Amino acid sequence: MHVTGYSYPWDVDADFIGRAAELGVDEVAVAVAYHSARAATPWSERGTSVLARHAALYRPVRAGWGVLRPAPAGWVESPDSAGDAIRSLTGAGIPAAAWLVLTHNSLLGSAFPEHSVRNCFGEHYPWALCPAHEEVREFASLLTAEALADLDVRTVVLEACGQLGAVHQHQHEKTDAVWSPEAVRVLSVCCCPACTESWAERGIDPVATRELLRNEALRLISGEQAENRLPAEVRAVLLDTRQRATDRLRREVCEQIGAHRRVVLHASADPWATGALPGLTPAAAGEVDGVVVPCWKPSGPAEVAAASAVTSADIGAYVTAVGPEVPDMTQYVRELRAAGADELHLYHLGLAGPARWPHLRRAVEEAHS
Repeated sequence: MHVTGYSYPWDVDADFIGRAAELGVDEVAVAVAYHSARAATPWSERGTSVLARHAALYRPVRAGWGVLRPAPAGWVESPDSAGDAIRSLTGAGIPAAAWLVLTHNSLLGSAFPEHSVRNCFGEHYPWALCPAHEEVREFASLLTAEALADLDVRTVVLEACGQLGAVHQHQHEKTDAVWSPEAVRVLSVCCCPACTESWAERGIDPVATRELLRNEALRLISGEQAENRLPAEVRAVLLDTRQRATDRLRREVCEQIGAHRRVVLHASADPWATGALPGLTPAAAGEVDGVVVPCWKPSGPAEVAAASAVTSADIGAYVTAVGPEVPDMTQYVRELRAAGADELHLYHLGLAGPARWPHLRRAVEEAHS
């Protein structure tokens, strides 16, 4: 199995490069455009964490942007910290990938709510830029071009290449396990003008559909039976609207990547999924080189099998060694391979400190066995 380890630009120094080489990963994916975060730095002697206050481009932010413009990362010393990290890795003989987060941007979603996802109650999700808007697709396309400018990377990893929804992610999130998965799906349907115009073009009334969604959301939130009561024809139009916008976003972004690079898409086999790994569309299944599915928990083999059933692309299993419960990595990787995984994507070479490093080592050893 091909093994990709993930990192932030500030993780990559001489010590990191030595650890990555010793670990034996085949590639290191460096975050080049990333959302806000407070990231632990367990290997650092300078401090415990880095506070990335907002989404940022970790390359120089040049002129030529439209209304949506990325912010620079003021918490790192270099204006080209991602470029510096990638050049350091490749100079040491370690292949590097560019890791790009596209529509998860609370800074821009807050400043321009008209371009964010809006639910059936009229509430905006500032963390979620809606790909149905031309301005959002143009932003993601230019972000990709600027992120890759003059960089020697053979792989581009696309995260949030689609729509985010109700539960990912805001400051001090207090929604975990409050809503059922069915309620989350309804609350994640975007009802912004661009999406509702698409509904009308496909024959369903936007006003009546928003009312249907509100009633369904209220029913599910109140704890009634979980089955989806939306008419089948309405569900079909809602999903088709989202998938069309997702496909347009991905295709415009991929035009900037070029045919000489490998495109790896973070996605879920569940077509209704939103978030960092949005639902895989039928078109995407045949237009990317690899699909990375969420395998945070022991349900990972089922995720891998589901993705393998709908795409011939290489399947990557996204596995964490920094969560509260880390599985037996040797056995887990064995199960993922048996389910059809071609690649192992390890989260995260910077966040996993000395106490977690043995888990990564066992994962890489099993993947390469």
